[in-house]
Amino acid sequence: MIFGAEPPVRIRAWDGSSLGPSESEGGPTLVIRNRRALRRLVWSPNEVGMARAFVSGDLTVEGDFIGALDRMLHLFDATQGLHLSSADKRLLVASAMRLGAIGSNPPPPPEEMRPTTGMLHSVRRDAAAIGHHYNVGNDFYRLVLGESMTYSCAYWPDLDAANPATTLEQAQTGKVELIARKLGLKPGMRMLDVGCGWGTMAIHAAREYGVHVVGVTNSHEQAVGAAKRAAAAGVADLVEIREQDYRDIDDGPYDAISSIGMAEHVGTDQWRGYAELLYGLLKPGGRLLSHQITQPPTVTDTLQSRRQGKPERTFITAYVFPDGELQSVGWISDQLETVGFEVRDVESLREHYARTLRAWVSNLEQNWSEAVRLTSVGRARVWRLYMAGSALAFDRNRIAIHQVLAVRPDRKGHSHMPATRASYATVD
Repeated sequence: MIFGAEPPVRIRAWDGSSLGPSESEGGPTLVIRNRRALRRLVWSPNEVGMARAFVSGDLTVEGDFIGALDRMLHLFDATQGLHLSSADKRLLVASAMRLGAIGSNPPPPPEEMRPTTGMLHSVRRDAAAIGHHYNVGNDFYRLVLGESMTYSCAYWPDLDAANPATTLEQAQTGKVELIARKLGLKPGMRMLDVGCGWGTMAIHAAREYGVHVVGVTNSHEQAVGAAKRAAAAGVADLVEIREQDYRDIDDGPYDAISSIGMAEHVGTDQWRGYAELLYGLLKPGGRLLSHQITQPPTVTDTLQSRRQGKPERTFITAYVFPDGELQSVGWISDQLETVGFEVRDVESLREHYARTLRAWVSNLEQNWSEAVRLTSVGRARVWRLYMAGSALAFDRNRIAIHQVLAVRPDRKGHSHMPATRASYATVD
């Protein structure tokens, strides 16, 4: 059987039939709303087929959404895809025929991005990929991310507490403060925030440290929103927001550079050039803080083995991050040191991102009607599935997130860094 001895969750079909744990046992229920859901899985017996069924509404969950995905995790395993043997596939097709669910391949939901064209990670293609994800609307992002408008992992000082008192906004402030300390920001410094999002890091550096900040983003929505937020915060004289590709930045030197949630979009083949550019933009003694999602080498090697050098369409690349690529933290450190950086500190925030994503899912669910009004019901479903699945992936170390602090030494090899981590290791 596809599910093993018993499905991990209760399953109810459109005709009222059901299987799996009884309702008296509680727990979530996977609802197959129509025959089209089965057709999607017959045509694409993988995570893309499952995602299309969820995004279109052919599959839904009653009850705890993350809990349902957690119980069905083996169906979403990034290293194996759907666990369908040849016998499983024959069983699926036979069952679909018996239920009258065989038919033409349903068209993908409109929220699915068509395969991108043009040279991978060219300026034009990167702009299209970034626009697909970030130009959804600032009001929609505010519903999901909260008032901090920070689309990256928060930092929870009471993460181990059963009921942390820290709010999402406080945790996001803690994250940018941690980065500011690692960068050693001081009044009068000049800082580059590459991939600046809606300007949270730039505003914090300017308001709290008196730093002159240039923030760069490829997203028009983000650039407009970040400039408005900087003006509202009273730091427009210190913060310049540009809608600009990172490859066009040529006005160094800077005292410090933050790269928060940016490097995932750069691409493996372009990463060395990205590191070289940032190195060239820094003054000797200047620091770089790269805060980015990473992938353990065991997962990366397995995925590459499956693909055998051929790109594979996944839920993430089809709906969320077209052309996104993840690397291991060791590989990233090697690239930075190869171009001349000295890596001074590496910190994993994996568990922090799992909690952050759960907070975002909660925000979305609490504001579901408004989120649908601002975008579409399909787009809201994409975000719910993406964030819930990502939370579980961080839980299980399928993906991680690291902050890598590096410095450009001066000509004599001096780092101008403090001898210990005490100046930036914790945030009150």
